[in-house]
Amino acid sequence: MSATVQITFDAHDPRALSLFWREVLGYVHPGPPGVDLAPGADPLVAWDEFLAASGVPEAQRNSASALEDPEGAGPRLFFQQVPEDKVAKNRLHLDVRTAPELRGDERMAALEARSAQLIALGATRLERHQPEAPMSIGFLVMADPEGNEFCLD
Repeated sequence: MSATVQITFDAHDPRALSLFWREVLGYVHPGPPGVDLAPGADPLVAWDEFLAASGVPEAQRNSASALEDPEGAGPRLFFQQVPEDKVAKNRLHLDVRTAPELRGDERMAALEARSAQLIALGATRLERHQPEAPMSIGFLVMADPEGNEFCLD
């Protein structure tokens, strides 16, 4: 039996960081436990209502957030609030498979286009690595709004 994986992000603002990664990956916020969401209902509104009804103080309502793959294939992402800043390069990063089937100029143009979309959402572009046959088909190094590095691959 294989194990499943949850990827956990330390964050100052779990909700905002989860909103960014939701757009990057096309994931969804799950609803609160025991709450059946109506089609089209906003799960974050449901969470706000759930936490208020559960007596969670307003100052603690942004202590965590989560995302799930709507198709159930990818890992769950969990965002937990921490007080400390990120102080060094992360030792683990995500490769966001943006254009795996493309090569050369077409690939790099697709990566640049996606990079521009993510910069508009708060990402930062850090580096561009040109294709170097036979070992690399090219990629962009990015950082999310809280400085966590990832690659558009």
